Amino acid sequence: MREILLSPPVAFVIYALLAGILMRFGRRIAATGEDARFKRTVYASGEPAPTAPAAPGYRPFFVVALFFAILHLGVLVAASGALSPLVGVYLAGLIIALIVLILG
Repeated sequence: MREILLSPPVAFVIYALLAGILMRFGRRIAATGEDARFKRTVYASGEPAPTAPAAPGYRPFFVVALFFAILHLGVLVAASGALSPLVGVYLAGLIIALIVLILG
């Protein structure tokens, strides 16, 4: 019986039912308020929302993703080997690659 309850489809259905019950119960006990002009608008600390996108294009994302990929995979490779002078050379190359990525 325990295996059936813990199977993903059954667990999902149980979770969905519990979430639906909780949502309906929450709607019943929630206070009703007056409908105001700014009630459903996004709060932006009193300032108008910016009209220009924060990061145009995907280039900034790929630079950050490449930085973390080089950093994490490089440290993982360095940590999986024995401590030797070759690892120092590898880490120096890793540092140079990251500096070029940051400055470039």
